[in-house]
Amino acid sequence: MTCRDRTIEVMKTPVAWSAGVLAARSEVRATGFEVEGRGIARWITREAAIAWAACGAFEWVALGYLAASSALIAVFAENLAHPVKLIGLQALVAAMILVLCRVEARVAERTDWGRDTFSVKFWHFWRHWYPHLFFLFCFEELGKLVHLVTPGWQDAKLIAADYWLAGVHPTVWLEQFATPARNDFMQFAYLTYFTYLLVLGGVLYYRRDWRGYWSVMTYSAVGYAIGYLIAIFFPIESLGFRWLGRGTDRCRAGPSRQRSILSSTLDACGARRFLQSMWRGRSRRCGEHGATGGGCSGQCCRW
Repeated sequence: MTCRDRTIEVMKTPVAWSAGVLAARSEVRATGFEVEGRGIARWITREAAIAWAACGAFEWVALGYLAASSALIAVFAENLAHPVKLIGLQALVAAMILVLCRVEARVAERTDWGRDTFSVKFWHFWRHWYPHLFFLFCFEELGKLVHLVTPGWQDAKLIAADYWLAGVHPTVWLEQFATPARNDFMQFAYLTYFTYLLVLGGVLYYRRDWRGYWSVMTYSAVGYAIGYLIAIFFPIESLGFRWLGRGTDRCRAGPSRQRSILSSTLDACGARRFLQSMWRGRSRRCGEHGATGGGCSGQCCRW
């Protein structure tokens, strides 16, 4: 072996050793990342299981509605402008619900219930009052889902059913009994669903009647979910579309006055301006029917 060959061999040895060390280090690092990844997945699974165990009947209904509406969005995605954003938003809401339940349960476990600390009161309050925000979210989201399945309004079918049953158009026939005072009273009674759950929930929360409180919220969630799913599959044009002044001329006479008794009340006179100010700049359709259903179901629950 010549001197040159020995020099080349000596030079190759550190290179080979360095490559082996780098490969070994890479393998160890990859194994560490894999173990760490498994640990994170295991932690997420464990926390999700604990959060699900902390959920009650209301969360089951709420998460079920989010799953059902997300599935509909995925199936009929071509009818929406931004289906991925809606699904992502629903996933975020579901995650927030699970996190809230998990945190509230953890705080309750770590704190002596003989001492009502600020942390306990804070999370206990939001754990009981977030359903109202969830109802509001679903109500607002319905404006984007109302034509998810059916592209047009279905009022004509209900109007025809009313006429077939009664022989007249009920809302047109009832106009003979309309007076400003009577109409204002009817609209005021109709608007009470905005504050019904807040008032009743506040009373039950003050009394610490947790079983009654969650019964009201759960039955309301069932009513809302059923109403919103019906609105998605069978959309009805709401009175808000008329209160905004759109199609006012058509509402004064002709077929538009033949509103279905199933989807409208007596036309407002004095209350119309007040309601118009509430609805200005909004296109609210179908939502109030589901909200009314939710309010009625909560009241039936308390009875």
